[in-house]
Amino acid sequence: MSDVLTFGETMAALRADRPLQLGGSLGLSVAGAESNVAIGLARLGHSVRWAGLTGTDEFGRLVLRTLRAEGVDISCAATTEAGPTGLVIFEPRVADLVRVRYYRDRSAGASLGPEHLGRALAEPARVLHVTGVTTALGAGPCEAVAAAVRAAPAMGARVSLDVNYRSGLWSTAEAAATLRPLARHVDILVASDDELPLIASELARTEDARVESLLDQGVGEVVIKRGADGAEVFHRGGSFALAAVAVPVRDTVGAGDAFVAGYLSALLDGEPVEARLDRAVTTGAFAVASAGDWEGLPRRDELGLLRVTPGSTLR
Repeated sequence: MSDVLTFGETMAALRADRPLQLGGSLGLSVAGAESNVAIGLARLGHSVRWAGLTGTDEFGRLVLRTLRAEGVDISCAATTEAGPTGLVIFEPRVADLVRVRYYRDRSAGASLGPEHLGRALAEPARVLHVTGVTTALGAGPCEAVAAAVRAAPAMGARVSLDVNYRSGLWSTAEAAATLRPLARHVDILVASDDELPLIASELARTEDARVESLLDQGVGEVVIKRGADGAEVFHRGGSFALAAVAVPVRDTVGAGDAFVAGYLSALLDGEPVEARLDRAVTTGAFAVASAGDWEGLPRRDELGLLRVTPGSTLR
C-alpha cells in the first residue's frame, strides 16, 4: 500500500530572472500542484504514486525524470500524443510579486480522463490527494477527479482536497459549481480563507457558517490557510490555530503545496492536529524562503533547520 496517490498535470516551468519584455535568462524546471505535494511527501520519507499524463516530448521526459529522481513512483503515469506537455512561465515583477502565465490549452494533461486512472485506483493507498486545479482543466480531468474520490473508500483511502483556485483557468462560479458536489466525499479539505466560499454551502455567509456546513457534509477536517497569519484547523472536537513561521520571503509560489505536504506527512505519521499544523507551516516556510515550486522543500532530517539562529553556518 502506498501512503499517497495523487494525479494531475505537471508542466515544464520556465522562470525568468527579470520581466519578460526585457529579455534575460529563463531557468527550466517542472511544476504542478499535485507533483509539488508528491515531491514534498517523498522527501519526508513517504511512498507516493503520481498518475499524471504527459506529452511524448522532451518536456514530458523532463517531468518524468524529475519525479523519478525525487523518489516519486511514476509506474502509473502515462504519455499521450493528444497534446504537448503544458508550459508555465513565472515572471518576477516587483519584490516578491510574480506573474504566472499558463500555456496548457489542449495540453497532454488536459486530456486526462478516468480511463487513465484504472491501474492507479486498483492499488490501495492511505490517502488520495486531489486539487481544484485538475478539475479546472476540462471535462475529462474533472471526471477523473470525481471518479477517483468516489473510488477512494474501496481503496481504503482518505480523500484530501486542496481547493487551489486559479482565476486564470476558470471563474469563481464555475469553480463553485464543480467543487461543491465533491465536498461530501472529502475527509481533509484545505483552502485559503478566500477560497472557502467556493466549496462551502452558498447559503453560508460567514467563515464559521461555511466551516459548519462542510463539517455537516462529513468533512473531517477543514484546514484554512491564512498566509502570513498562519493557519487554522477545524473539526468536530474544536479548532486549533498556529502562526506562520517567520522567514525571509524569497518566492511564495508553491507555498500552499508545501503546506499540504507537511500536513499530510504528519497525518500519515499519526500525529495529532496540532503537530500536523506545525509541520505544515514549517514546510510552507521552507517553500517561501526558497526559489522554485518544490526545490527548497525539506528532508525529514531538515525540518528543524528553521529553528537555527539566522546567519548560522552548519559545519
